[in-house]
Amino acid sequence: MQSVLIVGAGFMGSGIAQVCAQTGHRVHLMDVKPEAPEKAIREIHWSLKKLFSKGIIQEPPETVLERITTAVDLKSATRADWVIECALEIAELKYDIFQELDRLAPVETPLATNTSSIPITRIAKATRNPERVLGLHFFGPVPLMGLVEVVKGEKTSLEIFERGVDFVRSMGKTPVRVQRDIPGFVMNRIFSAAFREAVDLVAQGVVSVEDVDTGMRLGYGWNAGPFEIADNAGLDTFLLVTEFMKSMDEEHLFPNSELIEEMVKQGRVGRKAGKGFYSYTAEGKRIPSK
Repeated sequence: MQSVLIVGAGFMGSGIAQVCAQTGHRVHLMDVKPEAPEKAIREIHWSLKKLFSKGIIQEPPETVLERITTAVDLKSATRADWVIECALEIAELKYDIFQELDRLAPVETPLATNTSSIPITRIAKATRNPERVLGLHFFGPVPLMGLVEVVKGEKTSLEIFERGVDFVRSMGKTPVRVQRDIPGFVMNRIFSAAFREAVDLVAQGVVSVEDVDTGMRLGYGWNAGPFEIADNAGLDTFLLVTEFMKSMDEEHLFPNSELIEEMVKQGRVGRKAGKGFYSYTAEGKRIPSK
């Protein structure tokens, strides 16, 4: 049993916390907003009950939850065996967090980021020990998705990289080794190229959101269509990623239309808001299109 600090109790952070607890680790789930960890615990409990009722997990939900404690500061980094940062996709925010984590965490503790776009090497520059910084890019919803990109920064040690691969496997996930640190890594770059075309085709009136998602599920075997995936991730998060990638001269991976910008202005940011490309109930269940 290892002690894992999760920094950020949003959609991704809570999912990673749940999977770590499910696989026997002690978890400290931290967020600067006091209400965020409490909300995350409620969502984790709901998810665990659902998985337990289907026989996917064997331990009672309450037993798993006992391994998770919440916090509003980074003090538990001093006794963490692993740290996984899941804060907003804002580069300067992550730099500040890693500078503090590097000061607090034991020097042998790996410092991982769940960033989906920011190069690991940039984040590692905020620390005195860049060799222990790596990317662990989970895919959401984390309890249901089997993939994690393990990303090696320019100065990430081979030992830390391999520990990352082993850690991912210990949680029952499949690691994809990303051995060259580029913006967006591998899977998000491939998805972004497809999503760019999908958004532009919808904006041009060529096809509907529903038909694109149906086509990708039935024609290409995707478990979820690109617009379903975008709603789960949050369109506001997508915009943050877009802005950063543009700053890295990666505009070719993102839509030409302003459809998503307009949706975010209207508060249509996805499942968490109850409306995005689709509408959702208060419990987050998608409402069928009429």
